[in-house]
Amino acid sequence: MKKGTCSRTFFYLFNREFGHPNKEEEQAIDPLAGGILQQGYQCGMLWGASMGIGAEAYRRNNDMKQAISMSIEATKHVMNSFTTHTKAIECEEITNTDFSNKWSMAKYMMSGRFVSCFKLAGKWAPEAFQAANEGLALAAEEESDHAISCASEVIIKMDGNKEEAAMVSGFAGGLGLSGNACGALAATIWKKALQKIKKENSNPSFNDPELSEVIQEFYEATDYKMECHEICNRRFKTIKEHSDFIRNGGCRSLIQMLSLF
Repeated sequence: MKKGTCSRTFFYLFNREFGHPNKEEEQAIDPLAGGILQQGYQCGMLWGASMGIGAEAYRRNNDMKQAISMSIEATKHVMNSFTTHTKAIECEEITNTDFSNKWSMAKYMMSGRFVSCFKLAGKWAPEAFQAANEGLALAAEEESDHAISCASEVIIKMDGNKEEAAMVSGFAGGLGLSGNACGALAATIWKKALQKIKKENSNPSFNDPELSEVIQEFYEATDYKMECHEICNRRFKTIKEHSDFIRNGGCRSLIQMLSLF
């Protein structure tokens, strides 16, 4: 309740678990709650957990490719753990709420359905830490030489540093290669929010016009497709498949467009 959103809460919890708080970076993930600016896609708990994992993967590795590989693998583990409780990863399916609709959101609050999210967070958090540590330990070493993340590429092009690029690396392929809502888009929104926080010392809202512009231009560029597997016309089974796709020019124009924000 103190942190305000599920996404910030889980980024904070993971950073606390690993002993490295990142206050501004945690604040900047607020817009990913409700499934990316309340669009109903992947649950904010997953975005936050993945960023905490990415930050830890960066600290454990001198090589960026190894950090990316570790982050993606651990994100996959955490997502598998999450679905044992929810059977879904999308916010709208889990909450049965359209957060972009004021009436639907009011019903969510008045009916007490929000309590189920609190219960899920409390019950899943210890298991999420365990799954993250298991994934981090595996590290996918056989694929580390190839690892590239679409989300990291956007951050680098936005003049982000290596730590920031590692933080979002687990967003690759629609978050842990799941093929869901675009990880590069989510990374752009987070980085844009972080820039506003550092420059303006303000907390970007879900209705922030600059963040809404990112969403709108993304939709126009993808013919109103949001999910990675639809945009790429494929699903990625391995880190190497995703990395080769990006390395060979896949989503190049989309990454370039996003990086201009």
